[in-house]
Amino acid sequence: MDETVTRIVLDGAGPAFCAGGDLDEFGTTPDPVTAHLVRTRGGPARPLHLLAARTEAWVHGACVGAGIELPAFAGRIVARPDATFRLPEVGMGLIPGAGGTVSIPRRIGRWRTLHLALRGTTVDAQTALRLGLVDEVREPDGPRR
Repeated sequence: MDETVTRIVLDGAGPAFCAGGDLDEFGTTPDPVTAHLVRTRGGPARPLHLLAARTEAWVHGACVGAGIELPAFAGRIVARPDATFRLPEVGMGLIPGAGGTVSIPRRIGRWRTLHLALRGTTVDAQTALRLGLVDEVREPDGPRR
């Protein structure tokens, strides 16, 4: 790890921070071993976990699946008032696979995580704040560099 990097800001461009994975890519790996390696070794969850103290996520719009699973690793999450959060994977016969089974329970506990994951409920920014999923709700006041 480069110790000279003291702050990392995750931010999204466009109408949504991250509306989840590309469903057209699901099930396209040549075999189960490759799929497992992609999910467990190739994703950003581990580096985000290791860099949590330096990482801040600014989220807005739809934060679906990985769009909340990955920011949940950050040391701090700031949500714009228009942010919504949802874990739709169980409804598709999947489990949250971008690290959400680790990152989200660490923020809000396993029972609240189970509720969000099993129900696929959409949560608004103020509810996410009350649950502890985000640390603050506000409009940005300029660039976050």
